[in-house]
Amino acid sequence: MSIRILSTSPFTGPALAALGATYPELLVAPYRSAAWEAALPEAEALAVIVSEPITEADLERAPQLKVLGTCSVGVNHLPLQACEARGIAVVNTPGVLTDATADLALTLLLALTRRVAEGERMVRTGSWTGWAPDQLLGPGLPGKVCGILGSGPIGQAFARRIQALGMQPLFWDRTGAGGEVDFGTGRAPRLPLGKLLPRSAFLSLHCPLSDQTRGLLDRAALERLPAGAVIINTARGGILDENAAIDLLASGHLGGAGMDVYEGEPNLNPRWLQAPRTVLLPHLGSGTVETRDAMASLLCEGIARALGA
Repeated sequence: MSIRILSTSPFTGPALAALGATYPELLVAPYRSAAWEAALPEAEALAVIVSEPITEADLERAPQLKVLGTCSVGVNHLPLQACEARGIAVVNTPGVLTDATADLALTLLLALTRRVAEGERMVRTGSWTGWAPDQLLGPGLPGKVCGILGSGPIGQAFARRIQALGMQPLFWDRTGAGGEVDFGTGRAPRLPLGKLLPRSAFLSLHCPLSDQTRGLLDRAALERLPAGAVIINTARGGILDENAAIDLLASGHLGGAGMDVYEGEPNLNPRWLQAPRTVLLPHLGSGTVETRDAMASLLCEGIARALGA
């Protein structure tokens, strides 16, 4: 049969099956499998996930393509300019994963500061011998400043969460504008990066990966953080210079790093596995049943609209 919709995943929930009821010429085939490669020239719609980059060469092999969709907010893995030049609609899934991602950033912050992973290992390995006054102490949160890179919905949702813990949020974003960010339950200053970093005992990344933000947190930027600062990344790999961060963890300049995303994922920089004071997660930011179902629905609705359903 001819292929109108080519998806690399069945996704979660009923959304893709419902789309298939309207477009029975639907094929689910693993990314870059033989079946996927064979179907690409016929596809009018292509759906991928965040770890599956599509190139301009792929578009040249897909002359029938009308819509390219990704089950993610980020679109840095898609050839946007080439899609625009060819009149190919791009569909992503913003909005529905705001709370889930902000929750995970808070989870990483608490896990690091309360040394949850170390404590659990101590119990599981039988090395815990009882309570001690100086056992696994971490920095408290109330009264501390947390820099937030990105003032969009996720950054604002994270600000609401840390404000409830008594922390003080500060924002940086790509606009370069000053003033304040109204994040719903309060307002916080928007500062240039050079002024935000020295004040941030904690730093949480919530900006997209773009030409402007790639390598934003290089070694020089990280060294401007206060000694003992903690970094959380639930945004995108590539914003943070990972080797510099690992070096500064080893030296003690950084007090911890909570990572959910990585440059080149799922191929992890092996140095992370030996880096001290880290919590490493496998890109779980949107990982709730409700959120993943909503993302699939939003993606399939966008594809249907682009195809004229």
